[in-house]
Amino acid sequence: MSEELSPLIAATVQWLTGAYPASGGALDRVLCEMQAHQAVTVAARLRYPTEMDAALVGLSGPGGSSRLDRLTGVDGASGEDPGAHAWRAWVDEVVASWAACLLTDPELAGRAVAAVTRGERAVDARAEFGRLVAPDAHDRRAAALLRHPDLLAPVTALHRTALRDRLSSGPDVAA
Repeated sequence: MSEELSPLIAATVQWLTGAYPASGGALDRVLCEMQAHQAVTVAARLRYPTEMDAALVGLSGPGGSSRLDRLTGVDGASGEDPGAHAWRAWVDEVVASWAACLLTDPELAGRAVAAVTRGERAVDARAEFGRLVAPDAHDRRAAALLRHPDLLAPVTALHRTALRDRLSSGPDVAA
């Protein structure tokens, strides 16, 4: 995966885990973040499948979290130093929506991981994206808000159709 997507992935994970935080202590926060990171990584690889796509979004920027903030009621500024929230400019709305879809729909998650790992060994894909596609009870408990279909419905509704279209478009989904 291109290094160009690293700021986009980090910011989108931060937005998701801020909007839908872990329910427990430090271990739950880590497990929640890992699940968000796996979902956002898969979504970003689907959305920007080539090095050129990644380079272009790296140059132009993904658009920011404004619409997501309004939709979910997340306070993006809180009257603090505006520089403290500069990371929000790197949140990708489509990637956040697709990641939310993957976190709330196991069938879509499985199809998406299969699409982005085509050609890789199944063992590697399970290791890289196991918490996304096969969360255990502790993973589910730690990310109860992040995986709750009703809570994420406004975010998943934004771009679910485009995700389904991408996954149905054929074998070269994630070139």
